[in-house]
Amino acid sequence: MTTPSSDELRALGARIPAGVRFGTSTWTYPGWRSLVYHRTYEGTGAPARMLEEYAGFPLFRTVGIDSSFYAPPTEETLAEYAQHLPPGFPCVSKVWNQVTVHTFSQALGRGRAGQPNPDFLNPDVFLEAVYQPYRLHFAEHAGPFIFEFQAIGRHTGITPEDFAGRLDEFFSALPREGQYAVEVRNEEFLTPMYFAVLREHGVAHVFNSWTRMPSIGHQLDLPGALSGPFLLARALLLPGRTYDEAVDAFAPYDRIREPSPELRHDLLRLIEMAVRTRIPAYLLVNNRAEGSAPLTIAEVARMLPETIA
Repeated sequence: MTTPSSDELRALGARIPAGVRFGTSTWTYPGWRSLVYHRTYEGTGAPARMLEEYAGFPLFRTVGIDSSFYAPPTEETLAEYAQHLPPGFPCVSKVWNQVTVHTFSQALGRGRAGQPNPDFLNPDVFLEAVYQPYRLHFAEHAGPFIFEFQAIGRHTGITPEDFAGRLDEFFSALPREGQYAVEVRNEEFLTPMYFAVLREHGVAHVFNSWTRMPSIGHQLDLPGALSGPFLLARALLLPGRTYDEAVDAFAPYDRIREPSPELRHDLLRLIEMAVRTRIPAYLLVNNRAEGSAPLTIAEVARMLPETIA
C-alpha cells in the first residue's frame, strides 16, 4: 500500500463531515515519519512540538492524550501542549487511573498490587488533580474526559448494579458543564441500568474495540448505547488480540498489516449515526488496530461518499 499524497490526504479530509473528529491514541510514533511528520523531533519537549505538525495533518481533528492515565499532566505540560495546538483543536484525555482503578494491579500498583484503591471514583480527587488544572491551563483544548475502567475481577464483588450505582454517585458530584465519557472492559457491565445512568448525567459511553469486549457494532446495537450529547469511540485492538500480540505484529506502525473490514464498517456506522443524530463525534484510532492509525483513518475516509452531511 503506497503512502497517500498530500493532495489525496486533503481530498480525503474534505470527505469527513464537519462534526466528526478523527484522531489517534497518542501521537509520538517515529514510524509516522514521511506520512504525518516531516521534521526531526528530539529532547524533552518533543511531544509538545510534534502536536503542531500532528494538528496540520488533513485527517486529524482531535488527539487522544493517553499518558494522562498514568499521571495527571503538570500545569507546565498542559501549557506547552496548548502553545503548539491551533485554536479550536480539542483533545480527548484519559483520566488519571487513581480515580478509575478499583483494585491495584501489578502494573499500576506502585507497591500496592492486590489492594483496593481508596480513591476509586472519588470526585474530589478528579476535580483537584484533573478537572481544575485543565480548566485553568488547557480550557481552549479540553475535550471529553475518558474514565477508562480496566477489567474489574469478579472476586472484587463489584456487580453490574454496584458499578452503575457508583457511577451515578460519582457523576452527581461533578460539574455539569464538563464533557465526560466512560470506557469499560467488562462486557457484563453493559446493562440497561449502566446506560440509563450515563444518559441521566449526559455522559457518553465509549464504543471501544478491545481484546475482551464485543465489537463496536455490537455495542452500537445495544438499546440506549448512545447516551451522551456527543459520540466517542476508540478503535484500540481487535477482539481476541492482546496488546503484546499487536505490538509484535504491527510495530513500527508505518503501514497497515491486517485490514479489518468489520472495524472499518463499524467506524462508518458511527459516522452515519453522528450525522443522523446531529451530534459531534470523536473517533480515536490506535496503531494496534490494523497497523497504522493514520492509514486506517484514510481507508475509512475513502469509503465515505463525496458528501455525507
